[in-house]
Amino acid sequence: MPLALLALAIGAFGIGTTEFVMVGLLPQIATDYGVSIPTAGLLVTGYALGVVVGAPLMTVLGTRISRKRMLMLLMGLFTAGNLLSALAPTFGLMLAGRILASLAHGAFFGIGSVVAADLVAPQKKAGAIAMMFTGLTVANVVGVPLGTLIGQSLGWRTTFFLVAALGLVGLAGIARLVPELPRPQGVRLRHEIAAFRNVQVLLAMAMTVLGFGGVFAAVTYLAPMMTHAAGFADGSVTWLLVLFGLGMVGGNLLGGRYADRRLMPMLYTTLGGLALVLALFTVTAHNKVAAAVTIALIGALGFATVPPLQKRVLDHASGAPTLASAVNIGAFNLGNALAAWLGGLVIAGGLGYTAPNWVGAAMAGSALVIALVSSALERRGSAPNRQDHAAVENPRQQPALR
Repeated sequence: MPLALLALAIGAFGIGTTEFVMVGLLPQIATDYGVSIPTAGLLVTGYALGVVVGAPLMTVLGTRISRKRMLMLLMGLFTAGNLLSALAPTFGLMLAGRILASLAHGAFFGIGSVVAADLVAPQKKAGAIAMMFTGLTVANVVGVPLGTLIGQSLGWRTTFFLVAALGLVGLAGIARLVPELPRPQGVRLRHEIAAFRNVQVLLAMAMTVLGFGGVFAAVTYLAPMMTHAAGFADGSVTWLLVLFGLGMVGGNLLGGRYADRRLMPMLYTTLGGLALVLALFTVTAHNKVAAAVTIALIGALGFATVPPLQKRVLDHASGAPTLASAVNIGAFNLGNALAAWLGGLVIAGGLGYTAPNWVGAAMAGSALVIALVSSALERRGSAPNRQDHAAVENPRQQPALR
């Protein structure tokens, strides 16, 4: 794997840290600004919505410059957003800093996926994408717990200063290590938009929303689920999230490895396994050991879907993949928001803290159905081509011309 992937992974590490560290620092920030916890929660919601909007917006704005230069600009935007968050004297400016940083998120992973895939041979594309996303998964194991600890010990502003410094390291790495890849000839914005007329691209994005969203139906409410159902102490939630992060790292690497060999069978396995494990979590959530094992499995199976889903979009939007790739990153965050909302509804409906697991299982199961439909449509579309090819290979079988 090229060393340039390390620079992309460092940028992904910084983005993953700033996205998830807010959960651990929310009470401190709410106290410092004198706002309620639900109001402080807008810092999480605003970031997620910024990713959804920013992914296509920033990608479109960057269509006229090289991908390397756009990646550098996005890391600069990310750094500026975190600096604004660290220095913000008011809650409104803090929220503005979060949204500014989030605008870089989707486009960075979308363009970064295309660049990573272009750096390697065709049979290694999913592995290269997984290598970049390793930065995001490692952030959940190292960056988020360490950032939370630093924020609680030295103040939350220190955490955001350090994340901004990570952004500068990522920017320098991209400038030094990522080559100036030639832009595809003749690709314009209309070609990028035309990729969305491909039903396979849309089906892959639907799989992204439902499949990975199923993970966050459970994880969003992990703290109350583990303290009320499993009987864990409040302080145990941190190491449970580390277990989840370790599962994400392993699943991401396995997903990249096997998606390069048999992409759709990999998706069938991971989406089906995810639906089953989420359903079982409604039972295992009541036992400490079983719950811990299940959390790691959810992380592994959930993130094993990321490289194949991203590669699926790249494959079917191969003529103009940049915008489709970025929008698919937004689809991950859209799925997270949808799952969190649905999980909250079932809890508010009095179904208990384990009820979001059923929501997640239903979402992952729906993604599996879409994957099967997508594959069936693909086989049906290629059937005439196979018959034509067979006719060329065996001209004796062709009917005589009269």
